[in-house]
Amino acid sequence: MTVHFVGAGPGAADLITVRTARLLAAADVVLYPGTYVDAEVLGHCRPDARLVDTQGLDLDQMTAVMTEAHAVGEEVVRMTSGDPSLYSALHEQGRRLDAAGVPWDVTPGVPAYAAAAALVGRELTVPLLAQSVVLTRTQARSTAMPERESLTAFAATGATLVLHLAITRTRELMTEVAPHYGADCPVVVVHRATQPGEIVLRGTVADIGDQVEEAGLEQAAVILVGPALAGAGTGESWLYSAGRTRA
Repeated sequence: MTVHFVGAGPGAADLITVRTARLLAAADVVLYPGTYVDAEVLGHCRPDARLVDTQGLDLDQMTAVMTEAHAVGEEVVRMTSGDPSLYSALHEQGRRLDAAGVPWDVTPGVPAYAAAAALVGRELTVPLLAQSVVLTRTQARSTAMPERESLTAFAATGATLVLHLAITRTRELMTEVAPHYGADCPVVVVHRATQPGEIVLRGTVADIGDQVEEAGLEQAAVILVGPALAGAGTGESWLYSAGRTRA
């Protein structure tokens, strides 16, 4: 039997992949992050499936659930919010399963930043304005960031910034990026994208801190920063240009 790591998407039950839905429907045991995954997503599971909320469990406890289920021939799904490639502890869990001789695979999901961009109708890469997206986080009560990955260094590139796990430090972070983007640079904050209770805040580097504090946001939010969010720019993609010479 295999442990399947699947991306649960940003929250809406119909924003998971067909493959994920099939895996959930066949699973005997499903581990899910109750803090981030909306209960409706679990509707894809069998009525008799054993559901394990990983809130409060450490990595060793999660691994024990997965290895014990594997040992008795049960199919296991380990759900992560968004996509497993971002901040899912996939590396740490996979390493433990490898050591235990338990096979595993990964099914991608819709990442939260993509859902946030969709909600506000923005492309994060605009020709001649921003052609790169930086996915990062900041340190608060969490694992230390590598010294070379400073927010100011990323901001200096002018790329669109996507900040995860950073909502409680919004005001401080805007102070760090302001010298590179300017006070009027657009910022979007999305809390629980596509879930009940979804909140979308639109503002600028100068005022988004006030909005976040007024809304009382403390978790499950992504911050997008950059000029591409203005919906402006006159450049056009060379790939789709009518004047491009075709071979």
